[in-house]
Amino acid sequence: MTTTAAAQLQTIATLWPDLDDALGTPVAATWPPAGLRTYLAALEQHDATETAALRMLERSPDQLGARPVPVNLRIMDTMRTVEAALHETADQIASANQHAVETSHPHRWHFTGRPRGAAWTALWLSARADNVFWPGRALTDAQARHLRHVAREALHRVEQALDLAVEQRELDAQHRCPCGGRIVITGGAGDQPTARCRQCGAWWTERGVVAA
Repeated sequence: MTTTAAAQLQTIATLWPDLDDALGTPVAATWPPAGLRTYLAALEQHDATETAALRMLERSPDQLGARPVPVNLRIMDTMRTVEAALHETADQIASANQHAVETSHPHRWHFTGRPRGAAWTALWLSARADNVFWPGRALTDAQARHLRHVAREALHRVEQALDLAVEQRELDAQHRCPCGGRIVITGGAGDQPTARCRQCGAWWTERGVVAA
């Protein structure tokens, strides 16, 4: 079943407090997962330079310097990007569709201040997607398509930042299976991360080889 833009925007509003909580937790992004990293390092048998390259794949916070980072930069970047996209979209819709006559209707969009933040903006856009009554015209087809795109991409970013989305990545040619095949790593959404060889079908988890 296809998730509607209104539902996706409501999900963003629901997950926003989780982003706020995660903002103060400067943890490393675990990609590739730590256990699989150990296997990959053993696979390569390379020198310290190659090991450092693998650490770069994981986007370790060590790259940012020796001092600890006070906030999770990945979460902060996601919040800024999503909030900017939501506000810009709301501004565009209100500028084109909102009636000029001043009213005190709670769904009237205000172009300055933004005291209610991204979660409120997501809910405001959700109401526009659902054609809830407001002091303005309904979305055009083009506006509705654009809002669907913004909602889908914004939710994807939020879910990735909170490790709620499944990610899959094929490692480069330097990180191959013993058979010579390319390795695909899958993880996220709370599932145990796995690695699979495209050529021989070998499959690993963080605990070791599952099938070969």
